[in-house]
Amino acid sequence: MAESCEALGTVPEHERILQEIESTDTACVGPTLRSVYDDQPNAHKKFMEKLDACIRNHDKEIEKMCNFHHQGFVDAITELLKVRADAEKLKVQVTDTNRRFQDAGKEVIIQTEDIIRCRIQQRNITTVVEKLQLCLPVLEMYSKLKEQMSMKRYYSALKTMEQLENVYFPRVSQYRFCQLMMETLPKLREDIKDISMSDLKDFLESIRKHSDKIGEAAMKQAQQQKSFSVALQKQNNMRFGKNMHVNNDRILEEKSDVIPKHALEEEAENDEEVLTVQDLVDFSPVYRCLHIYSALGDEETFENYYRKQRKKQARLVLQPQSSVHETVDGYRRYFTQIVGFFVVEDHILHVTQGLVTRVYTEELWNMALSKIIAVLRAHSSYCTDPDLVLELKNLIVIFADTLQGYGFPVNRLFDLLFEIRDQYNETLLKKWAGIFRDIFEEDNYSPIPIGSEEEYKVVISRFPFQDPDLEKQSFPKKFPMSQSVPLIYIQVKEFIYASLKFSESLHRSSTEIDDMLRKSTNLLLTRILSSCLLNLIKKPHIGLTELVQIIINTTHLEQACKYLEDFITNITNISQETVHTTRLYGLSTFKDARHAAEGEIYTKLNQKIDEFVQLADYDWTMAESDGRASGYLMDLINFLRSIFQVFTHLPGKVAQTACMSACQHLSTSLMQMLLDSELKQISMGAVQQFNLDVIQCELFASSEPVPGFQGDTLQLAFIDLRQLLDLFMVWDWSTYLADYGQPASKYLRVNPHAALTLLEKMKDTSKKNNIFAQFRKNDRDRQKLIETVVRQLRGLVTGMSQHT
Repeated sequence: MAESCEALGTVPEHERILQEIESTDTACVGPTLRSVYDDQPNAHKKFMEKLDACIRNHDKEIEKMCNFHHQGFVDAITELLKVRADAEKLKVQVTDTNRRFQDAGKEVIIQTEDIIRCRIQQRNITTVVEKLQLCLPVLEMYSKLKEQMSMKRYYSALKTMEQLENVYFPRVSQYRFCQLMMETLPKLREDIKDISMSDLKDFLESIRKHSDKIGEAAMKQAQQQKSFSVALQKQNNMRFGKNMHVNNDRILEEKSDVIPKHALEEEAENDEEVLTVQDLVDFSPVYRCLHIYSALGDEETFENYYRKQRKKQARLVLQPQSSVHETVDGYRRYFTQIVGFFVVEDHILHVTQGLVTRVYTEELWNMALSKIIAVLRAHSSYCTDPDLVLELKNLIVIFADTLQGYGFPVNRLFDLLFEIRDQYNETLLKKWAGIFRDIFEEDNYSPIPIGSEEEYKVVISRFPFQDPDLEKQSFPKKFPMSQSVPLIYIQVKEFIYASLKFSESLHRSSTEIDDMLRKSTNLLLTRILSSCLLNLIKKPHIGLTELVQIIINTTHLEQACKYLEDFITNITNISQETVHTTRLYGLSTFKDARHAAEGEIYTKLNQKIDEFVQLADYDWTMAESDGRASGYLMDLINFLRSIFQVFTHLPGKVAQTACMSACQHLSTSLMQMLLDSELKQISMGAVQQFNLDVIQCELFASSEPVPGFQGDTLQLAFIDLRQLLDLFMVWDWSTYLADYGQPASKYLRVNPHAALTLLEKMKDTSKKNNIFAQFRKNDRDRQKLIETVVRQLRGLVTGMSQHT
């Protein structure tokens, strides 16, 4: 039962499989057949049986079909046999037609081939055009590169090379010409580097040669800007009434200080006409070289080379010529070269990025500043002309102001100017020493005569002199001082002006300028003027009259010092009451000169007295006196009277001291003449003559040649001589010897040694004098008396020596 059921289930499945095999594509038969074998065992046998049955059925159907259509097939064959002849005929006709077509198509074929060939050429041309269109931009760019090279547009050429390499060459890299072009680019780059470096070298050489012109233009521009600012400042001061109008001892404002509007406009026009560094220098080689090296990626090499070369040039510029100190032009050329160098560097700093840096320029400037200061300190020491030193100072100020305007620190330069200021003052002092000497040499040392009101005003305008009594006098009249006094005063003011010129533009306060002016004026007074006065006083040709006038002159100059202080105050506007204000030392200066002149008066007066005394021609053996004073002595007294008359213009104590000194010196000279060791014999007549001369001296002293002496003070100068001569005239030896050493002695001033010396001279004369020959006894008594007195005097002298 089970097997029958299984057989019944299998048969429909086999039919389905057979239907699938018949209806589906052969590619899908495999899975269908596999399902037969995947079923129950022996299923394939049953399938094969079923398949054979199906095949037999189909064969039967085919056979039926063939039997059904066989007659039709036979009929078709018969028909084909009938058509055969027609087919042969048709074949012949087709062959003939084909031949005719072939003959007729040859021309078409030829034309077609031509068309094909033209189409191929056209396609090739199109391809060539496309390739050429691809290559043409490369060739154009390369041609542009060559043109740029020929026109020296190297930076553009580098950019063109960059475009060729990055954009154009990759499109045509398969062509040989592209390879050749690519091989030339490195060489072109090297050529550009070499050419740009050569241009840079030419540029560096050019600015080295023309740096002075660049610096001159920059300094001129800075100077004009400063002048314009000063002009505006002065105009503003005038507008607000700050200009000064000072007479005599005050500053006189010059007309040129008035700056009208058109002058300011001219300054502005000049300002515009000044060429800038861009006008004077073509910086394109630097920019071009910098851009080229930057484009080539070698910017650091270019920067190092540029800085190295500029440092070398800086050392050359900072090395001055040996003759730089001889002229202002030498210093100006030196400064303009330095300014030109740093103006170029400042321009490079601001218009390029990284070629030079602020640190680099500051380092270079510090190196240059040290060298500049050393050069100026060394070379300025050779300058002996104050005008040259002043012009050097002005150049340094303009130099410093110019570079300060470009941002360089210049404080050390202004510190150097203070050192140069001391040197400038020294050169001024030397110059004014010569001026003072010339003034003193040309002075006539006599009061200034005035014949009219105009002449009086001229002197008053030049020297601050005030004397109501002199003003009341009628013309002609005389100023007490000589011509040198107003000239000296004017020159001191000129010195202050000259010293002030150096202090200008030093960026110092009015207090500092005031202090500098006062100190330099003190040096002029204490060192130069004092020295010139002392040298003048010591000169041999300066006589007593000149010395008296010098004392008068110094008195008036001393009085004028307060006006000099007012003069400085008006310049600086610094009150003299300020705590730290320096005072002028004119008082001590002129007082010392006056004391020296007074001492020289005493010395020269004594020398003059000695000259008269040397003219004495006494007959020391005369029997009797002439009855009148010696001629030399009367001349001497007359001389002294005239000299002391001149002394009335001197301060009282000076005249009195000179008079007392002269009388004392005359007394001493007469005493020395009387006691001279070379004088061996003196007669009584000679003593009497000498006594007459001393009497004239005493009369001169009692006549009060110089007022102010009390009583017989001046006569006491001759007291030693008077007592000694009285002793010999009255022969009062007993009184002298008895009263010797007593305060109330009549002959208190008689020195035993002087009396002994004179007595011995008279003793020798008595021995040889024949007048006493007829009076033998009296002669012997007198001789004995003399010998006795001599012995006693010798005892006194010996006692004095032992006591001493």
